[in-house]
This record gives sequence, C-alpha cells and structure tokens, in this order.
Amino acid sequence: MAPTPTQVTIHQASRVLEIAFEDGKAFKIPFELMRVYSPSAEVQGHGPGQEVLQTGKREVGILEIEPVGHYALQPQFSDGHQSGIFTWEYLYHLGTNADALWKQYFERLQAAGVERDTAMPVSAGGACSHH
Repeated sequence: MAPTPTQVTIHQASRVLEIAFEDGKAFKIPFELMRVYSPSAEVQGHGPGQEVLQTGKREVGILEIEPVGHYALQPQFSDGHQSGIFTWEYLYHLGTNADALWKQYFERLQAAGVERDTAMPVSAGGACSHH
C-alpha cells in the first residue's frame, strides 16, 4: 500500500505535478509522463500487448484535476484525455520509477519508428468505449 500524499501541487508553467508523501518522498512528475502512462483503457488497452503508444504529448497540459475519493486524482489533460484515474499508489510508482519509465517509453518509440513529437493518429472511433 502506497503512502498517502501530504501535498499535491500542479505547476502549469513547468508542466509537472509535484507530490509529497507521508514517508518523506517527494516527486515532480512531468505531465507528459503521466499522459503517456495514463492508467486508462484508452492508453493501456484491455490486456497485455494492447497498450496504445502515445506520441506528441511533450507540451500537454493539465486543465484541471479532480480528487477521486481519498485515493486518487483524475486529471483533465489539454488534449482532451480525461479517463485516467491516478491512484496514490500509481503516482508513487510513476515518481519512483520515472527514469526507467522514460527509458521504456523512448525504446517503445524507437521500436515503433516514431518520434516523441509525432502527432497521434486521429481514430474515427476505436473499439474502446469511453466511460
């Protein structure tokens, strides 16, 4: 079980979510990292190997962020994505493993032959329903 956050600050100019936890750890998680690793079905797919590689998110912002109960945050990103629910545990995971996650993301981009800033293809309505 992840520690509970003691403070959450959204830095619009630098595009990072700053989060401090009760165990003394604090992280500055870039919005881009949150967006490309959004826990939503739209990004993660419905099973292993179904992840949708996100690109063109370097400049993504967070328009607003809503608490979900006492366990998570639901950000509304500037690209319209708002279905990801980031639990404290998941935010702690992103903060703790940021370097490895960036490396994995860049490897996935390279494997797919796309650039980090390539615009996402516009789907005409995927097989995924939005809740």
